[in-house]
Formats: sequence, structure tokens, C-alpha cells
Amino acid sequence: MKSSQLRTPLLCLGLLALAACGKKQAPPQMPPPQVGVISAKLQSAPLTRNASGRLSPYYSANVTARVSGVLLKRNYTEGSAVKQGQLLFEIDPAYYQTQLNNALSVLAQDQATYKNAVVTAERDHKLIPQGYVSQQQVDNDDATVRSAAAKVQADQANVASARVNLGYTKVTSPIDGIAGQQQVTVGATVGNGTSDVGSGGTLLTTVQQIDQLYVNFTISAADLSMLQQAQSKGSVALSAQNKTTVQILLPDGSKYDQLGTLDFSDVSVNATTGAINLRALVPNPQHRLLPGMYITLTVNLGQLKDVFLIPQQALLRDSVGAYALVVGQDGKVVRKDVSAGNSLGNDWIVTSGLSPGDQVIVTGLQGAKEGSPAKATPWQPAQPASAQAGPASAQGGQSVGNKQ
Repeated sequence: MKSSQLRTPLLCLGLLALAACGKKQAPPQMPPPQVGVISAKLQSAPLTRNASGRLSPYYSANVTARVSGVLLKRNYTEGSAVKQGQLLFEIDPAYYQTQLNNALSVLAQDQATYKNAVVTAERDHKLIPQGYVSQQQVDNDDATVRSAAAKVQADQANVASARVNLGYTKVTSPIDGIAGQQQVTVGATVGNGTSDVGSGGTLLTTVQQIDQLYVNFTISAADLSMLQQAQSKGSVALSAQNKTTVQILLPDGSKYDQLGTLDFSDVSVNATTGAINLRALVPNPQHRLLPGMYITLTVNLGQLKDVFLIPQQALLRDSVGAYALVVGQDGKVVRKDVSAGNSLGNDWIVTSGLSPGDQVIVTGLQGAKEGSPAKATPWQPAQPASAQAGPASAQGGQSVGNKQ
């Protein structure tokens, strides 16, 4: 009995020891992930659209032959500036000079006939009271005077027409501008195109005014509809047509140093492309831009009001749409669905979904989980490599200069 009584406490002690050994230490809790955040704040941002367009001259005039004949001479340097009325070409005037001389001779003859008719009519009018001539004779004299006067007027019109045709043998520039390449060589026969219905005269050259240029481009009807909706809600202030600016990018990627101004917008949508035609006027004093060039451009259509500029890497997208992760006041990560259809530089323009002061996560998104805590630190954008290398290269240049 005594042994069994001793055995029971020993079993209890063994079970307690085994239970104590079976307990494991709890693993240490992982610290919350560190994330870089920015504080969302309301601001205004320019509303821009990128497009491609083609340049065309401000004025362009085709210089054509208005009379037929042999081209005798070119009186300008191809590619040079010319003035309105400056002589460009000469067409053989012999035929038209002959036509003018003939018209002048016919006019002189009919003027003499008219003068004789007037003298005869005046004499008969003086003789009729004395009964030397009949009233019928006087009436015939007056009719002859009227016919002769009409003939003189017709002759004067023929003379004027012959002078005009003779003047057309001197081909002048219709506008100020740059005269292009000669299209017809000296000695060739040119025509005015009157023999064929609807045909024009022979093209001799083209004069273009390029101190200003037009750039023609399009904007989609969907973009225009979005702009109108935003304007109706008061979230965007559209620029007036004459204040909408256009920034042109040159073929080498650099920005053109002159801003263009929108001067025309179509009132209908192109049924084929679904786009609206626009046109801007661009200064070109140094003639760096040339007609016919295809260029890319950025159109500033107005200002978006009360929006947030969020770095592009801070916005994520899934099947629901765009969203951002925000560190709440309790230190936990919260998802916020946002609307962001436009960008400015490296930022998305967020029009809804955020509140002022929200701590939007920019870096550390991989470790941030919705509903879990996160440690927020201010985020700073990375400096470009060129900016970082600038001081060093400047110091290096100075040391080289000292060695010299």
C-alpha cells in the first residue's frame, strides 16, 4: 500500500515535467514593413494631349501661266525671298503685242468714223429748219452716231483685253514669300489651259510664306467629350481658343523655342477616324520649320482644378480599376480606388478617390498588405544620374584647369 501511494505522486510529477517540456517559445513578431509615402494635396495641373501633325505654309500661291507662249526668261533665284508684284518669268510677248496693235488700229479707225458721224449729224441739225434736209435724214444721222459710239466702246474693251494679255507675259509674284523651284525650263511652251474645260495654266513655280506656319492635327472625339464633362462639373477650366498653346517637338526630340496658338477647331467629327480637326499657328521667324514636316506636339487644353499629382509607380491596377495603398491614421494599410485618366510628366493626375493629407505609398508596395500595419517614412524622388554627376564633373573640370 505504501509503494502504490508513492507511485501516484511520482507519475504526476512526470506528467508535469513532460507537459513543461512540450511547450515551445513563441516566435518573435516581425516588424511592420517600411514604406515611402507622400502626402496627397490638392493642386491644379495643366491638361495636355500629345498628337502628331503636319506643317503647312501660312500662304501658298501657285504661279501659273495665264497666256500661252514660249517661256523666255526666269528673273529670280530659286529658293529666294520675293516681294508681291516682283517679276518672276517672261513669256514671249510678240503675239500679244501684235494683238494690241491691231486693236488700237481698229479703235482709231472707229473713232474717226464716230467723229465724222458727229460732224454730219450736227450739220444736218442746223439745216433742218431751212428745209434742206428731211427729219428722216436727221434721225438716220443720230442713229449712225450712236452706232459709231458703241463701236468705239467695244474697240476700247478689245484694247483693254489685249493690254491685259500682254501684261500676263510678265509673270509676277502674287504674294510676299519664298519662291520655289522652277517647274518649266526656259524655251518650253506654256499654256493658259483655256483649251480644256476645267484645266489650269502651266505651273511655273510656287511662292510660300513661311514666317508663320500652320500645324494641322486631330484630337479624338472621346477626349473632347471627357473635357466637356469635366468642364460641366467645374473640375477643368478650358482655355479659350486663342489662348490654347501648342508645344512642338522637333525631329531630334528637342522643344521648339516658339509656342503655337490654336486658331481653328472644326465643328464636326470625321466619320472615318472619329477625330476632330484642329489647327494652330506657329511663329517661324528663323525658318527652322519647313512646310510638309511631320512633327509631334503637346497641346495645353486648359487647367484641371483640385486634383492630386501622384507618382506613376504609386498607382496599381487590377480587374476593378486603378487604386492606391494608403497608410491610415491607425498605421494600417488601406486601399483606395481612384480615377486617373491623364498624366503629367512622371505623375498620374488623380481626379477622385483620395483625400487631402492621405499618406499614399510610393515605395515598399511589395511588402504592404491591405489591413496590415506599415511604417511610413517620407518619400523623395531619385535624382537623375546627370544631376548627381554634375558637381563631380564640374570639380573634375576645375582640377584639370588648375593643372593647366
